[in-house]
Amino acid sequence: MTREILKIKPPFRAEHIGSLLRPQSLKDAWKRTESGAITKSEYSAIVDNAIIDAVRLQEQTGIKVTTDGEFRRKSYWSHFLEAVDGFEVRKSDFKFRDAGGNTRDFLAPYVKSRFSRTKSISGSDFDFLSGITTRTPKLTMPSPPTMHFWRGRDTFDSAIYPDEELYFADLAKLFNDEIKDLVARGCTYLQIDDVPLAMLCDENVRNTVATRGNDPNQLAKRYAQLINESISDLPEDVTVGLHLCRGNLKGSWLSDGGYEAIAPLIFNEIEVDGFFLEYDDLRSGGFEPLRHLLQDKVVVLGLVTTKSPDLEKADDIKRKVDRAARYISMDNLAISPQCGFSSTVFGNPLTIDDQWRKLELLVEVADDIWSGN
Repeated sequence: MTREILKIKPPFRAEHIGSLLRPQSLKDAWKRTESGAITKSEYSAIVDNAIIDAVRLQEQTGIKVTTDGEFRRKSYWSHFLEAVDGFEVRKSDFKFRDAGGNTRDFLAPYVKSRFSRTKSISGSDFDFLSGITTRTPKLTMPSPPTMHFWRGRDTFDSAIYPDEELYFADLAKLFNDEIKDLVARGCTYLQIDDVPLAMLCDENVRNTVATRGNDPNQLAKRYAQLINESISDLPEDVTVGLHLCRGNLKGSWLSDGGYEAIAPLIFNEIEVDGFFLEYDDLRSGGFEPLRHLLQDKVVVLGLVTTKSPDLEKADDIKRKVDRAARYISMDNLAISPQCGFSSTVFGNPLTIDDQWRKLELLVEVADDIWSGN
């Protein structure tokens, strides 16, 4: 087995974003549940077994962090809507697009009534994961801006939330209460998955936001504040990472553009311990924005793509890490895939074997680069 990377506190030198490809048995079981062929209890048992298998396979790659693969979710944010009364879905203002120029509509959160957290959202998921792994369990969750950006002010009925700040206050409390519950259960590693901030690097998206009546820079600043409010008052031993994503659905994406437009804001004002940044293609831009990073933060470079089965070359990854190290100390760097392998139940266009090979490669490369650190 590949040697473990010598880093005690996350983010680790070799990371992964969270979601994993669902095995066919789990996909089949999900369809049978939807059709009523098996009960929810029977389906839950199948999911438990699939997670146990996935955790063992993660551990075998040598990676020091494990997740449940997000196997209990339809998408990276669906479990929040299912657990909190007051949400439904409506069409987003934006579209996914792929390399062939095709576009795809998608559904996004909409608030139909005043909401509040009345029960744990992911507590039982964390309890199960922490009980079956010998590594550091990581709990992933959508960002608070995920519950606003896709429709802007049309995310909620103005009769319910006449003031947008009232809506943001309820969002911050919802997330902060959930996170503190997870911490009380023993969770010390959280990852917040955010697409809106990364999309605000794209000029076309910024123009759409401006047409909706928002100043893109002010909106990004308010989102940064919202994230900070959501993670406030946590113990020092809790690590929080922020994953900036450009969209990830069956190999398609939502936006282009390097991080320069938001780098000074996110790297200096968002109070997380590390940033997971997509750097798997030219759409992500260069490493120059990393010069804005504070010295006590970690950047996890998403250099391995989950959108293709092609296995990256170790030397190419090392060269990119060296280029990034021109702008930030090597001690502040780590590597990962650019995103999850299956941000929705459908998954990306690669196989489960491809997935494990990519994670094994990351561990091997990280060991070569940071061995002894």
